[in-house]
Amino acid sequence: MSDWLISLEGTEAGHQAALMLALMAAFLHAVFGALQKGRHDPWLSRGAIDASYGLMAAPFALFVVPWPEPHMWPIFAVVWVIHVAYKVLQALAYTKGSYTVVYPVVRGTGPLFTVIGAYYLFSETFTVMQWMGVAVLLMGIFGLAAYNYRYLETNRDTLMVALGLAVLTGLFVALYTTYDAYGIRATANPFTFLAWFFMIDGIAMPPVAYLRWRKMAERPDPGPLLVRGVFGGLVAFASFGAVMLATRLDKVGEAAVLRETSTVFAALIGWLVLKETVGPRRIALMSLIALGAVIVEVGG
Repeated sequence: MSDWLISLEGTEAGHQAALMLALMAAFLHAVFGALQKGRHDPWLSRGAIDASYGLMAAPFALFVVPWPEPHMWPIFAVVWVIHVAYKVLQALAYTKGSYTVVYPVVRGTGPLFTVIGAYYLFSETFTVMQWMGVAVLLMGIFGLAAYNYRYLETNRDTLMVALGLAVLTGLFVALYTTYDAYGIRATANPFTFLAWFFMIDGIAMPPVAYLRWRKMAERPDPGPLLVRGVFGGLVAFASFGAVMLATRLDKVGEAAVLRETSTVFAALIGWLVLKETVGPRRIALMSLIALGAVIVEVGG
């Protein structure tokens, strides 16, 4: 399968495959964010998810895919550091602000930084029309965040801290998107990168989550957390794996922008699952996000 995937790089079929992978990643990333923010402490949810996908990836990394080339070990080390920092910042942001406020800010800052990073790292450029699409998408995302801030935010005392953490998290989204794209292109077999990435990435957060659970006065039942972790691990494979493959097949910047339609899915999940309010203004702002993504795709 890896040979077939590699054969699509730089082709129209590869471009179409990257488009579908990026949109699939968008939906699944919104599901993943809701799983982490749900009724459990976000640190515990993240620890359960990471432990699950790390354990699930280990047999594939150790016994199925080819082992990484020697030059990949420093790359994996940097990837690990970036992702740990991202997850810590994400969890902190979720503990300080509402999902519907934090998530759009994170996803809005991420693609802008990613497009800039892809220019310097991969010499990718956007057309004028594509930059207009980015502007429309960001207007929708930050407009959604502003609306949520005004009408839905309940944690007013910690809101500014939450927004600052959200912007910083968005920067690390850009860092991991561009550096993961560099990593998956640096190895001959993309599935080697994916398997080892998930195994290594699952190491850091479970001990943190366990220590936090031990210190709680009222410890939640680990059973539902484990179920959430397994489901979240499967979603993570599909979501993060899809966008990483998309960045190998086509432009990193385009994949990053298309993935940020996840904000639309996140708002729908917030409405349908988390019982958060969605009105005509939010629907209009979500339409702007989708329109911006379409302009980026057509403009390319």
